[in-house]
Amino acid sequence: MKHIALVLSGIFLLSSSIACYPALIVLDRIAVIVNDDVIMQSELKARTQAIKTQISNSPNGTVPPEDALVAQIVERLIVESIQIQMADSRGVRISDDELNEALQSISAQNGLSPDQFQKAIEQDGISYVEMRAQIRRELKMNRIQQGVMRNRIRISEQQIKNFLDTEVGGVITADEYRLAHILLANPADASAEQIKTVKQQAEALRARLDEGVDFQSLAIEKSAGKNALDGGDLGWRKPGQLPTMFSDIAQEMAIGEVRGPIKSGSGYHLITLVQKRGAKAEGNVEQTRVRHVLVRPSEIRTGEEARELAESLQEEVLGGRAFDEIAKLHSDDPGSALSGGDLGWSRAGVFVPKFEEVMNSLDLNKVSQVFLTEHGYHFLEVTGRRIEDFSERFKQRQAENYLRNQMFDEELEAWLREIREEAFVEIRS
Repeated sequence: MKHIALVLSGIFLLSSSIACYPALIVLDRIAVIVNDDVIMQSELKARTQAIKTQISNSPNGTVPPEDALVAQIVERLIVESIQIQMADSRGVRISDDELNEALQSISAQNGLSPDQFQKAIEQDGISYVEMRAQIRRELKMNRIQQGVMRNRIRISEQQIKNFLDTEVGGVITADEYRLAHILLANPADASAEQIKTVKQQAEALRARLDEGVDFQSLAIEKSAGKNALDGGDLGWRKPGQLPTMFSDIAQEMAIGEVRGPIKSGSGYHLITLVQKRGAKAEGNVEQTRVRHVLVRPSEIRTGEEARELAESLQEEVLGGRAFDEIAKLHSDDPGSALSGGDLGWSRAGVFVPKFEEVMNSLDLNKVSQVFLTEHGYHFLEVTGRRIEDFSERFKQRQAENYLRNQMFDEELEAWLREIREEAFVEIRS
């Protein structure tokens, strides 16, 4: 009886102690499992609210039925999660500087300062912290997409040649010219004598320009053209976008050269070629082919640890291990890692100064010491040097980039479907 009493007493005390605690409150729960990651209900709710706000603020925006909207958002979050996991597994990191630069760019595109942009976001009921986190995710996804697409999209030489032979190809790859312009306008219903006077004024201005007077200042002072307050600057234009009377002349001009007076129905014109860019402007260019391994400091790797890892990997290469193997396994540059660290043929000014300094000082097929840039710790190998008539290659590269951009969205969609189908996904009700 004593034993039973003790048991009953223990049960009573246990039940009493449980009653002293409040009921368990579930703060969050798993909405979806995606491979090794989970999407929480709170994340789904926050994204749904953000998209509802975005739709409501758009012209004639109508929010679709809740079930349809949530289903679409779940799918988007699943595909995002797969890409983020891939990026993390390959060491893709977005620094605070990169994130801040992206946010400043978004603010500028909306005509706002960063502070004004933050206030606008919060007025729409969207957390600025969550916005920063989402932009960081999108930058990560963009980086992994660019790396994968670089290897998936292959443009053949025949495709490039066929494109360059088309009318569109000729327009896309045409050189661009930046002209500045001064117009001395004829009076309305001008007499022959008045037109002669305007011509003489134009000739006098031309003489001043030949003596070294600044074209921009003279345009602001004397030009009747609509671009006068911009120093007569017409901006970058292809020959087909220039006024007909300037088109042929611009293609023959040297930078800084002045032409005119050129007669038209509106008066007399003076022009100068400020800059030009395109195939003709390229000419012979010295190029270097280089491959590298990058090790970035991160949340889980200090700068010292990153340096030590880079030095260890460099020693493995010097010891005989294949450079491309090390790059594929360990480089934190996802764009080049998939290609064994190869950055392709490049010209001066493409890389940050320290990288170019090491690259330019290195003998062919020699592996550099580990060095630091703003991106992290590198070591590199120069695999080729050449001087190329870049005029034709420039056109080919323009054509290749155009064709690649045309194919990018379609190929990206195909890849996203593939990784979605291959992923383990469990959607919980």
